[in-house]
Amino acid sequence: MGRATAGDNDIRGKGFSKLDKETKANTEDTNRVTITNKNKITTSSDSRGKKSRRRQRKMITLHPVQRLFNACKDVFASAGTGFVPSPDKIEQLSALLDEIQPADVGLNPQMPFFSPQVTRRAPTITYLHIHACEKFSIGIFCLPPSGVLPLHNHPGMTVFSKLLLGTMHIKSYDWVVDVPSTSAAVDPSQTAQHPEVGLAKVKVDSDLTAPCKTSILYPADGGNMHCFTAVTACAVLDVLGPPYSDPEGRHCTYYSDYPFTRFSADEQVSIPEEEKEKLAWLQERDKPENLVVVGAPYTGPKIEEN
Repeated sequence: MGRATAGDNDIRGKGFSKLDKETKANTEDTNRVTITNKNKITTSSDSRGKKSRRRQRKMITLHPVQRLFNACKDVFASAGTGFVPSPDKIEQLSALLDEIQPADVGLNPQMPFFSPQVTRRAPTITYLHIHACEKFSIGIFCLPPSGVLPLHNHPGMTVFSKLLLGTMHIKSYDWVVDVPSTSAAVDPSQTAQHPEVGLAKVKVDSDLTAPCKTSILYPADGGNMHCFTAVTACAVLDVLGPPYSDPEGRHCTYYSDYPFTRFSADEQVSIPEEEKEKLAWLQERDKPENLVVVGAPYTGPKIEEN
């Protein structure tokens, strides 16, 4: 507040005494000090308030991929083989993924890698790399119609998968515990290198259409071995914690699956008749020759890793 100027002359009369002037002057000085101190306190408070509001605005305006990255750093901070996040951390990450839309990661159905492919080979799948470190990885698989990610596993890993667009058929399995692997010549072309088969139970065998909730698989549950088949062009955002690592024993293994009735196991395991349709024999196989996955630049919002 500035000093009064013209207003002072308006309120002064001819009988204004010297004492009155001195008293008024002292009062004005006191008021100025009070007002000045008040302004200082208000300015300090406003400064703290502005900083707090700026922090809040910064948190609110972070794009979804940055929020996802920040959450992954927290959720997978101590990730290692066999790591499973706590329920509240799983809920935190799932909620963030549930909200992510194709546009948030720079995707739209008109992009060339979603176009139908006329070829004798299996359709080419495109992978968009967003981030990878020793604790977790984030990326997007883009599948044209009829594209297939063959049946494969995620050893010692927790995986979050969010279907961003399209319709995808998912078939997944978990191993049946307490049933030993056994030798079986179910596929002569593979038997020489991979003679054993293991018993697995179907976890999921259905179509998913975006938008939908995030799917989660765990090291020993939730469908750790799965196959993706694109009913229409589709994209799935994957978060793996920890990611694949050959040095740490987390290899990607591919499988062929066979109906339970294909191989007689009566001597090894007794299964009620009504349960047999939910079971299958899985046999390790080499990476399918017609599986082609190519990398493409991720064009969505960039993340700040600091």
